[in-house]
Amino acid sequence: MKLRKKLFSYFVILLMTVLVFGCSSNSSSSKEDKKKEETKPEVTTVGPDDGAKLDMWLFVDLHQQFYTEMLNRWNDQHPDKQIQIKFTVYPYADMHTKLTLAVQSGEGIPDLADVEISQFPNYLDGEVPWLKLNDYVEPYKADLVTSRLDAYEKGGNYYGVPTHVGSMVMYYNTEILQQNGIDYTQIKTWDDFTAAGEKLKEATNGEVYMTTVDTGGGDWLALAMSEYGESWVKDPENANVQLKSIENMLTMQQEWLEKGIAEVTPGGQIDTEEGYSTVANGKVAAFPKAIWYMSRFTDYMPEMSGKFAIAPAPVFEEGQPRSNGAGGTGTVIYKDSKNAELAAEFMTWAKLSEEGGEQIWNILGFDPVNTKVWTNQAVTHNPENKYVKYFVNNPYDTLLEIQDEVNLIKTVPITTTINEVFNLTTLNEILENGADVKEALKAAQEEVDFEQE
Repeated sequence: MKLRKKLFSYFVILLMTVLVFGCSSNSSSSKEDKKKEETKPEVTTVGPDDGAKLDMWLFVDLHQQFYTEMLNRWNDQHPDKQIQIKFTVYPYADMHTKLTLAVQSGEGIPDLADVEISQFPNYLDGEVPWLKLNDYVEPYKADLVTSRLDAYEKGGNYYGVPTHVGSMVMYYNTEILQQNGIDYTQIKTWDDFTAAGEKLKEATNGEVYMTTVDTGGGDWLALAMSEYGESWVKDPENANVQLKSIENMLTMQQEWLEKGIAEVTPGGQIDTEEGYSTVANGKVAAFPKAIWYMSRFTDYMPEMSGKFAIAPAPVFEEGQPRSNGAGGTGTVIYKDSKNAELAAEFMTWAKLSEEGGEQIWNILGFDPVNTKVWTNQAVTHNPENKYVKYFVNNPYDTLLEIQDEVNLIKTVPITTTINEVFNLTTLNEILENGADVKEALKAAQEEVDFEQE
């Protein structure tokens, strides 16, 4: 059984190269990434030769650009604490597999590594190899969205430095909606959303869908759990997928499909080439995705500039929280690294300080964990920023509205199994085959229970 579970974990690592992974700046299913999977790791060394030497493993090219910028700033500001980092960028699956093997053998572990949030629990079993970061986080903690710190916590200790909040928002095609007499700002609940979908279907003779529903990703489900304050891993030893939030969301989505106001997302979820095409062709009016999806618009759908607005997600009942943190990358520091303390000091400054947060926004287009940046209009409302230019409204107007509503859906080891069960079986059974929601969730629970025994 343990062997099967281990095989599940490795399978999901490979599966995630096809599905979206958190705060990547490029879709893992894009042609660029497919080409990269066939190339050797990219190695770049930054910093003076007389600086403290560190190795860092990454799985996203753009993240290296951010780290390079912050390393150069650090070295300029700290002449007595110079650092040189050798960055190695691997394909997603390769890096996590290589890191897993290094941790298991105790050999070849890098000084620093970016770990994608769904894989993070795999490195917290038994003796944790990472440095405890509580003391290094403390100088910034009062200004941080602490739910993102909690994503990388175990036993009261923080082991990863978050890159962004990953706030879930709703993307609305205002051009489509306005042409058909729909005001997205008046959509507050899922009932409102459904009514708008019915109006859109009638006005367009069913040629435009209000939204798409995913069979290969869990964003809709995480949002529902956040709204109800639920989580299928509140008790990590007894995961429960038969939740009111999940049942209500999937029942509603099934009804949307039956009414013809939604379709199953081409490609399984919206962060695929098929998904981009659906959005760019004006075939879908709205969908939920994390704020980092903005880069998908600017990178893959430049022709949609000026057509999309960002708003809080609808809720089942007014007053429920309207967001959750989606995806993410936690940077870990190997506790036995010769320069572990310096690495931790640098990395927490780079990612959690206000200065670092500004560059997370400017370079990566992510919502930084340090909320001081969120209220710095010189940064957030810079008219030259490509995201400010692209969207109908300013992204931070929405982020400030929901900043106290971004719940954490914790990732633990059994989450790997849950994701596999839903993405490979449950969602297809319900949304493609019309299976009874309660019965499908019961079957999913049996699969999860088998892995928990």
